[in-house]
Amino acid sequence: MIGVFDSGIGGLTVLKALALAFPEENFLYLGDTARLPYGSKSPQTIRLYSEQIMNFLLQHQVVAIVIACNSASSQVREDSYHSIPVYNVILPGAKAALKLSSSKVIGVLGTRATVQSGSYEKTLKSLDPNCEVFSQSCPLFVPLAEEGWIDDPVTNLIAFRYCQSLIAQQVDTVVLGCTHYPLLKSSLQKVFGSHVALVDSGEALVDILTQDFASGKLKKSSQKQRHIDILVTDFSAHFTHLAGQIMLPLVADSYAVTDLK
Repeated sequence: MIGVFDSGIGGLTVLKALALAFPEENFLYLGDTARLPYGSKSPQTIRLYSEQIMNFLLQHQVVAIVIACNSASSQVREDSYHSIPVYNVILPGAKAALKLSSSKVIGVLGTRATVQSGSYEKTLKSLDPNCEVFSQSCPLFVPLAEEGWIDDPVTNLIAFRYCQSLIAQQVDTVVLGCTHYPLLKSSLQKVFGSHVALVDSGEALVDILTQDFASGKLKKSSQKQRHIDILVTDFSAHFTHLAGQIMLPLVADSYAVTDLK
């Protein structure tokens, strides 16, 4: 079983990508909805919350942990935790951006914590020292996504306001540096235009895990009937409703949302 966690609902975009790519694998997802958002919290607090959740996942015998949260990924950079492989979304997103970008002028949209950490810029520069990276924090995107305002006039206006600095730099590729942001992809594509590629780190992460399954670093599940358990630290009917929309085309009887309390 693979453990996946995020501060809220955004990490379900990563869970969905993984669940569709690996239909025989079991997943345990934890959304820390009682303490979201992570992006406005201090690095020390984000690290503490992340360790608490990883310890919880280890208690359920997961074989790997996927940090489906850019803010948490910026504070947990090691590739293992108590000998269990750990995957963050920053390196896959950076690799995908460089692969897609022809001009090597890359934009990053993220939470304040992710942008202030400089994680994407450092990673992109380590992979290609000649690339140019421009970042923009978008603190209102997470509450918009959590509210379910996926393609709303208000969301479109806020996206336009945030993205102007990147448009001015003529970026040709933009990393959606928060797993909530793919939920707003329609609004963002309208703002940037079809000529700008938007990188979803969840989709990029699939390639990394595919390689590790093939090499034997990760062992495939031996259970015949797969299950996807979605746990939250603060349950709401709204979360369940949005989860149903995000997880499509997976049918509701293949996963269950449960209150951790």
